[in-house]
Amino acid sequence: MKLLVDMNLSPRWVGLLNNSGFQSIHWSSVGSFNAPDSEIMAYAASNGFIILTHDLDFSAILAVTHGEKPSVAQIRAEDVSPDVIGKQVIAALQQTKPELETGALLTIEPDRNRLRLLPLKDN
Repeated sequence: MKLLVDMNLSPRWVGLLNNSGFQSIHWSSVGSFNAPDSEIMAYAASNGFIILTHDLDFSAILAVTHGEKPSVAQIRAEDVSPDVIGKQVIAALQQTKPELETGALLTIEPDRNRLRLLPLKDN
């Protein structure tokens, strides 16, 4: 599973993810720091990446466009340091790998995880 770490997360996530068996890169190594979310999503979709982010805009874009790719894993916590929430993020990614590889929105919160398959449907 390939992960693209968004600009709003520390590049330290790449080391943790790679050491946990994931292939990952930080957006700063492939794109502009001020790139719009749509550009990041297009890059991730065309290169087979799942986006790891702290930004809720990606889920909003998926909802509006009814997109099927890329998958997005969003961390919803006050402290998004890999030292604080890294183990939980790794566990959630491992548990939902099949769904993320086919198209899903994973929300990781300190007390729970939620998974929705893509495309998002109105409830």
